[in-house]
Amino acid sequence: MKKILFASTALVATAGVAAAEITIGGSARFGLAYNEAETNETRIEQRMRVNITGIAETDAGVKLEARFRLEANEDDHENSISGRGPGAAGFAVSYGGLRVDVGHVSNVLDSGDQVDYYGYGIGFTSFLEANSNFNGPATGFGAGSADATTIKVRYTVGDFSASLSYKETREQARSATTLWSAATGGASTVVYNDDAVAADEEWQLGLGYTLANGMAIGAVYSDTDSAGDYWVLGLNGTAGAVGYTVMVGDGDNQDDVSVSASINYEVSSATSIRALVADGGVTGADTAYGLGFRHGLGGGVTLAGGVGSDSSGNTLADLGVSFSF
Repeated sequence: MKKILFASTALVATAGVAAAEITIGGSARFGLAYNEAETNETRIEQRMRVNITGIAETDAGVKLEARFRLEANEDDHENSISGRGPGAAGFAVSYGGLRVDVGHVSNVLDSGDQVDYYGYGIGFTSFLEANSNFNGPATGFGAGSADATTIKVRYTVGDFSASLSYKETREQARSATTLWSAATGGASTVVYNDDAVAADEEWQLGLGYTLANGMAIGAVYSDTDSAGDYWVLGLNGTAGAVGYTVMVGDGDNQDDVSVSASINYEVSSATSIRALVADGGVTGADTAYGLGFRHGLGGGVTLAGGVGSDSSGNTLADLGVSFSF
């Protein structure tokens, strides 16, 4: 990520601010993607994301951040393309082992604070991930608007960390009342009332611990009004040239326990092979599995591809390049 540093006194004139800067960075990808379930089975996959982050730090060492995203990609897996953003912003304050995120930010599960919920994705688009047969709530930072403010607190001390997030979504329901009035010759008048419906609250709690050998274990519990209880246990780490993730989860919105495993084998310093399998979750769902590769071309450019089958039994594949800047 390249940084643009504005060191003028105009940016650091606020009393007590030790430093301020703006970082601009992102990623892009393009190539071919195949999905036999789509009307157009083969499409040109393209996406570019730019994250703009403002950072300031006080003399006391308190770090403040604000970020939003710009994005351009294809529409609904068809041939048309469009852009969006800037959307809602996310903010963060951190000091020592404490970090507070608020606004358009990820919850505990999506952020990966305690559990690697996505594992080693297959293909340059990661069309299959470790949570492919999991049905848990997942919200994340994006280029569009957000339906509610998310608050997340994380505290790390040594090898132990704990996270807590909260989100409350409220919607407005419009009702209409027709009034009859003799003064208007019997003409009716429609009066609209905006009534707030019940809120959908989401609480998530996560705990994690890193062992001496680099292996990390974690757990996340989620309670959502609309989806009920949900929990995930995860383990990830490395053993020589092999990186791995193992995950199990269940909840009120699933018929059965979900399990998954993904691995990444470093063939060389530039090339790796990935494999993934995920099963369970909803009755009738097929086992999702995939095999892929990644090869670094230098300069932050990666050639990647893969083939697999999703939980609906559809064959998926892609091949393309991605790069960061």
